Amino acid sequence: MSEQNISTAAVSTAAGLTPIPGNVDPMTVARPSLVEGVTPREDGRTDLIGLPKKRIAELFEGAGLDAKAAKLRAKQVYHWLYHRGVTEFEAMTDIAKIMRPWLAERFVIGRPEIVEAQHSSDGTRKWLLRTADAHDFEMVFIPDADRGTLCVSSQVGCTLNCRFCHTGTMRLVRNLTVGEIVGQVMLARDSLGEWPKNASDTRLATMAGLDDDEDEGSYSSDGRLLTNIVMMGMGEPLYNFDNVRDALKLVMDGDGLALSKRRITLSTSGVIPQMERCGEEIGVNLAVSLHAVTKEVRDEIVPVNKKYGIEQLLQACADYPGASNARRITFEYVMLKDKNDSDDDARELVRLLKHYKLPAKVNLIPFNPWPGAPYECSTPERIRKFSDIIFEGGISAPVRTPRGRDIDAACGQLKTAAEKKSRAEIDRLLAEKEAALG
Repeated sequence: MSEQNISTAAVSTAAGLTPIPGNVDPMTVARPSLVEGVTPREDGRTDLIGLPKKRIAELFEGAGLDAKAAKLRAKQVYHWLYHRGVTEFEAMTDIAKIMRPWLAERFVIGRPEIVEAQHSSDGTRKWLLRTADAHDFEMVFIPDADRGTLCVSSQVGCTLNCRFCHTGTMRLVRNLTVGEIVGQVMLARDSLGEWPKNASDTRLATMAGLDDDEDEGSYSSDGRLLTNIVMMGMGEPLYNFDNVRDALKLVMDGDGLALSKRRITLSTSGVIPQMERCGEEIGVNLAVSLHAVTKEVRDEIVPVNKKYGIEQLLQACADYPGASNARRITFEYVMLKDKNDSDDDARELVRLLKHYKLPAKVNLIPFNPWPGAPYECSTPERIRKFSDIIFEGGISAPVRTPRGRDIDAACGQLKTAAEKKSRAEIDRLLAEKEAALG
């Protein structure tokens, strides 16, 4: 069917994910649906965010376009969604005016809803976000002198129950969809004002002798570009492997968000069966939440260790595709007073990393306290000594500077603010936001 004779049949969107049982090794099971990885909408429209070009073309054809027109329109729409960051079909100026209402009737360009945005005194930003089916999660942006890093969530809640981590005290609600994961990156670009300039601005830049590549880094509203992504937010990314992989493919696509895989790091607590797949199918940098060097201590603070032990984990790291001295594996190690911070612990960490011949870097993370936490942070002097021993062993061991502590945005502190607020408070925040917009 041609665009002049477009069918008005709506595309149904019965998509979703079943709950994930278990405290240690949940498995993701997707319900069969027309649009995989998309949260169903009450209005029957399909959210295109999170869908690859081929899937968009299939939907356009199913909604009434002939195959050739569907492929062409999908290419155009994909560019506007992921490269230009538009949120309305009317902004797609190279698509016929008669076509834009047809798209708007059947499809939508989504973003996670912002319930609350907080700014730390150190420049860190944290957003409380809401899915279309009313589940809340968080993401964090951390600006530094030479980079801007977005900490992205992969699940609503977490199932790992790491004892030092505030996020781990939440129950797991569900996996985030592809659209909800990539939507965080897009929402951050919205907030930072760093989508490419519009056509008129591009023409002016060309007249001024600037090409697109030279101008690409200049559209941040506050001088901080989103240059790096870390899958270190709420949830265990490898327990939501398919959706995380597909979202990161959109982020890395040169025709889309176009962020290099070398600027993306995925953090896991050690889900060994998925680690090799991560290297082969995603190819991003790997970070491992190690946090201890003995079975007894790691069993206590990272319970997944009872299923996948330290030796198995380190061997999986040694086998990780693409790991090299140029692309070292980062080992995260939270510093807990009198628990994992002795000189002997530091020496054993060096021994283990050398035994498995790992191209490694160790990030030492001062414990970020939260109400009811069972641990205290190691003293600054103890952390420095621990770091010195690892450096003397020939392994880099910088101490991470805590960021965003005053808004509970530091490492291990993410726990949906919705759990700390009454429903009435959240409704009031949303009402105030709607009133300001309207």
